[in-house]
Amino acid sequence: MIIHRIVIGSIMENAYILGTAGSKDCVVIDPGGNPDVILEQVDILGFNVSMILNTHGHADHIGGVSGIKRVSGATYAIHEKEASILQSDNRWAVNIMPGFEDPPIPDIWLGDNNKDITLEDFSINIIETGGHTPGGVCYYTEGAVFTGDTLFRGSIGRYDLPGGDGELLVRNIHQKLLTLPEDTRVLPGHGPESTIIWEKTTNPYLTGG
Repeated sequence: MIIHRIVIGSIMENAYILGTAGSKDCVVIDPGGNPDVILEQVDILGFNVSMILNTHGHADHIGGVSGIKRVSGATYAIHEKEASILQSDNRWAVNIMPGFEDPPIPDIWLGDNNKDITLEDFSINIIETGGHTPGGVCYYTEGAVFTGDTLFRGSIGRYDLPGGDGELLVRNIHQKLLTLPEDTRVLPGHGPESTIIWEKTTNPYLTGG
């Protein structure tokens, strides 16, 4: 599995390119801005963008979707419960996320009828982890989980914004993420990567510390 991280904007949002050596298709996860930079890295890696996935709809994670979709024609997907978040006023993001544009209408609304995404030679499991936002999800594949703003190294997502629910967030992390294999890489929406075992044993928000 090839995973390439690009750090975007002054708030250091992580966008990811996900693919394999045996395929020309790739997925871009949470392109918060810099669509030209992301597409340049896609070309360097020898990929074509077939799908754009958002973990949630906050402005710092969606600002590059339109630019990438316009060039690549990729399918865009986000959870159906994020519809209201996508309609929020995102003008604050224009000055901190280079190349920011409001995203297009999704091609696929993820939900009860969409639990997995299958590409040419790998699949992605959609894990619903609402709490940071109502329809927040994580994407799990081949030893890595992309957690957006649900789980960070040593921390968890904030839940004081509209649609947040702290009890639900912690419960979802315990029941749906910490049950993944302990050597699973945790690839968050901000900050450095971690592992499930590290978060299970040291994260003070999850251990009661």
